[in-house]
Amino acid sequence: MEQRLKKVYLDSIIPKLKNKFVYDNINQLPSIEKVVVNRGLGKFNQSIKSFDYFLNELSIITGQKGVITYSRKAIANFKLRKKSPIGISVTLRGNKMYAFLDRLINLALPRVRDFRGLNKKSFDGFGNFNLGLNEQLMFPEIDYDKINSVCGMDISIIIDSKNNEESLFLLGELGIPFSSNDIYNK
Repeated sequence: MEQRLKKVYLDSIIPKLKNKFVYDNINQLPSIEKVVVNRGLGKFNQSIKSFDYFLNELSIITGQKGVITYSRKAIANFKLRKKSPIGISVTLRGNKMYAFLDRLINLALPRVRDFRGLNKKSFDGFGNFNLGLNEQLMFPEIDYDKINSVCGMDISIIIDSKNNEESLFLLGELGIPFSSNDIYNK
């Protein structure tokens, strides 16, 4: 089954991109390659039980099982040993990626209290967009009564484009709410 957001991209956004920007080839059009969801566990890295809980919770949110990431070297100040588990990562592509973005845009972000839009300066210069969430309670799949602790996550949207302007136009047309006023420029 084709996702709704992918259908919007193919039917309405591609012609708008062709009108706004000049492309020699259809393969030059910007498209979303993948979405990476990361969760570093910090103080919870000592407990294996908490890893299982957070791994299960992230798989409920994304619809795909995550991979445990391990430390590369030992850091004594953080009580971190080499090859000890420190986080969870999920890479989404295809229909699962579009389904997650659809839930993020239409269900999760509107549930954030005092939400004024995402910062337009969160692009990395290559067209990729990054955002951080403080808690997992905004996703409707998460039951509030079963939460052990509030833990945030980082979401990276990897876009195949030449610059930030094309990516901003693409994400804006997909429905990602960017801040209209410059509250971040103060």
